[in-house]
Parts: sequence; C-alpha cells; structure tokens
Amino acid sequence: MRASYTAAVVSVLLENGLYFKDVYGVSAGASHTVNYISQDAERARKSFVDFLKDKRVAGIGPLMLAQGYFNARYIYEECGLPNGTIPFDFQKFMANPAQMHIESFNRSACGKVGATAYWTKLDTPTLPDLMRRVRASSSLPLVMPPVRIGNDFYVDGGLGDSWGICLSEARRDGYERFFIVRTQMRGYRKQPDSRPWLTNLLFGRHKNLAKRQLERWQHYNALCDEVERLERTGRAYVFYPEKMPINSMTIDINRLAASYNAGLAQAKSELALWRGFLGV
Repeated sequence: MRASYTAAVVSVLLENGLYFKDVYGVSAGASHTVNYISQDAERARKSFVDFLKDKRVAGIGPLMLAQGYFNARYIYEECGLPNGTIPFDFQKFMANPAQMHIESFNRSACGKVGATAYWTKLDTPTLPDLMRRVRASSSLPLVMPPVRIGNDFYVDGGLGDSWGICLSEARRDGYERFFIVRTQMRGYRKQPDSRPWLTNLLFGRHKNLAKRQLERWQHYNALCDEVERLERTGRAYVFYPEKMPINSMTIDINRLAASYNAGLAQAKSELALWRGFLGV
C-alpha cells in the first residue's frame, strides 16, 4: 500500500504527456505499470486509495475466509473486468506501443535456474492473462495465497532476480539512463532477519523460498547502492518519497488518501526536474 504515494507519480506523468517506450514493474509496481500503459490516471489512484472502501478488498473479512489479508483474486482478477469495480481498458493497453515487463517468482522452481518469471505483452493476449500475472507479481508470501499459472505457483516478484527494481532487465534491453520510482525513502536499507528460525517455520516445507527471503536484504541493499551511484553520475532520476506516512499493510482509506495527496504534491513539485532529466 506504499504504492498509494507513488500512484501520484503515474498520474502526473500521464497528465503531462510524459510517456516511456518501455515500462518495468515488480510487485505493486506491476499495477502501476499496466495502469500507466493503459493511460488511466484515475485508475492508478483508485487502485491504491478509493478501492479500499470496498470491504471485500482487504482486512479481517477476507482473512477469515482464507482469501488472504489482501483478497488478491478479487482485486486483480475480478475488479478489472468490464463490469468490475475498477474496469481496466485492455484495448487501450494493447494499442499503446509502449512495452511492458513485469516479474514474478516461481515458488515451484525455487532454487533452480529460471525461477524468476518475466512477462511481456506477448504473454498476455487476454485481460485474464494479464491480470493473473499482475496478481502473481504482487502476491506477498504469507499475506496472499500463491498464484497458479499452468502447473507452477508464483509469489511476489520482489523475491526474483531483480530484487524489486528491474534495473538489470532494462540494461539488457539496451538502456543506459533510467527513471526510477521508489516507495522507500532515500537511504533506506533492509536489515538482516533477526528471527530466521521464525521465517523458516512460517515458510514450512518451502525451505528454498525461505532461504531466498532470508538472503534478500543483501541483494536488495546492493541494488540500492547501484541506484544511488547511477543517480550521482546523472544516469538515473530517482523519485524517493520525502516521507512515507503508511506501511505495506495500511488499509485505512483516510490515511491512503493523505498518502496519495502527499505524493501528488511532491510529484508536481518535481515535474520540472523530470522534464529536465528527460529532455522534454
């Protein structure tokens, strides 16, 4: 839900006609990616603010029904349908020449080469195909159930080889300059898990996945170091929240609205800097 703050970045980019040819997203960033490519600023906001008025989305109710703290099936696979709560314009998404790259992590293949799944528009010929993969990219282990695609089960893309920011994939596509949107404040670094025994216990028989979770902080922090280096050398513009008033599990609608509004004020204040970096 920290993405309520950065949803405002999506809105300001779209409202000012700032478009990218290739868009990369992981976890909540996958939702931002598809909303941006479908050029729907209103849906970008609703997805992380207004949507939480619906008690079916998150909280004790879905948890008691074994749907997860966030009811991912409802959020991603039902609400974006043409008659859903926040319909997704799939035709506009596909018609936009901008390309998508989102990632998830294949729990079934954990510990093996190829466990990170990479999906583009070619993998999503229908709206259900797309939204199931956005859901897979966003499904936090233990908070949401894993997503089955074919014979495999997928969890949040932050556990994949990008470790939360698709920098290496953008480089493979030939890019040397990057516009990066973060949901953590400048200088944030993850700490080692202080209770690895509990993580191993909670992940149960998925020991390789627990190992991935326990090792993530090292890879993530190295990635943050690289992003800061790129920023210092002028090869990246990084949007960092000036403050982060909520956490990942916040579902209070007033706090989410305040988070979006704070992000909106910051995004508008940085717009001239964005244009300078992008040369437009």
